[in-house]
Amino acid sequence: MSQQKTPPAYGGQALIEGVMFGGKKDTVTAIRRKDDTIEYYHVPRESHPVRTKLKKIPLIRGIVALIESAGNGSKHLTFASDRYDVMPGEEEEHAKEEETSKLVMILGVAAVGVLSFIFGKFVFTLVPVFLAELFQSVAPSKTAQIMIESFFKLFLLLTYIGLISMTPLIKRVFQYHGAEHKVINNYESNMEMTVENVQSQSRLHYRCGSSFILFTVIVGMFIYFLVPTDPLWLRVLNRILLIPVVLGVSFEVLQLTNAVRNVPVLRYLGYPGLWLQLLTTKEPDDKQVEVAIASFEKLLEVEEHGVGVLNPQIAIDTEETNDPKPLLS
Repeated sequence: MSQQKTPPAYGGQALIEGVMFGGKKDTVTAIRRKDDTIEYYHVPRESHPVRTKLKKIPLIRGIVALIESAGNGSKHLTFASDRYDVMPGEEEEHAKEEETSKLVMILGVAAVGVLSFIFGKFVFTLVPVFLAELFQSVAPSKTAQIMIESFFKLFLLLTYIGLISMTPLIKRVFQYHGAEHKVINNYESNMEMTVENVQSQSRLHYRCGSSFILFTVIVGMFIYFLVPTDPLWLRVLNRILLIPVVLGVSFEVLQLTNAVRNVPVLRYLGYPGLWLQLLTTKEPDDKQVEVAIASFEKLLEVEEHGVGVLNPQIAIDTEETNDPKPLLS
C-alpha cells in the first residue's frame, strides 16, 4: 500500500504592493510596478549544517526560524519598497531621491511583520512592567501584577496595530497579507489557482506570524508565574532574560495549533491568533490576488525547473555571486 506524500508547507510575507512566498530552498517575491506590470525577485535559502541541526531542536528552532525570516524578509522588503512606485527603467534615477522617506516606509512596513516584533519586543515587554508597577499599592499580589502586566501588553499591541492600520500604505499591506493567506488556503485545499477560487478562501491562517505575536503575550503570562515579580529590578531582568524562552515556547504553541486545526475542540486553541488576524489582514481586491498568485506560481516554477527557466543569466549570477537580482515578467 503506497503512503500518501505530505504536501510541502509554504509560508509568505506581505510587502509594499506585493507578496513573498517561500519554500524549502527558494523564496520569490512578486510586486505590482507603477506601470501595472508584475516583477519578480528571487532569493535562494542558504543552507548551513549548524542551522539545520538547530532547527530540529524544540524551543531553539523557533528563535532560529525568526532570525532567518527577519534576514530573508528584509531583502524582499527592500526590493519591494525600492521599486513598487518607480517606472521600469528609472530605478537608478530614483535611487538617490527620497532616501529618508524610503527608510521610514521600510521601517513602517517592517513594523507589522517579523522585524517589528524583534525591534519592538523590548518595548512591549518592559513598558507593561512599569505600568503594572503603578498599581502595586492596590494590586500587590504576584497574580494580580502579572495579570495587569499582560493586560497592558495586549492593550498596547492591539492599539498599535489598530493605529497603523489606518494609514493607506499599511492598509494595502494588510490587504496583501490577506491575499497571501488566501493563496495558501487555496493551495492547501487543492483547488485550481484562479482569482475566483482564491477570493473564496479565508484571509486567516493558523501559521500566521500575527498568531505568533499574540501567543507570546499569552505564553509569557504563564511563564512569568514561574519567576518572582519583586523587587522591580529583578522583574525587569527576568523579563529580558526570558524573551528567548517566551519566543521558543510560543513557536511550539503555534506549531501545535496548526497541527490540530482539523481536530474537533482542539482547533479552538488557535482561535485567539485568528482573531488578531482580523486586524492584521484585510480583504484584497482581485488585482492584489493576481500578484499573490503570480508570486506563488513563480515559486513553484522555480522549485520545479530552477531559476534558469526565468532568466538563465540571472541564475548564473545568483549562483556565482550570491547576489539576488530581480526577475522581469
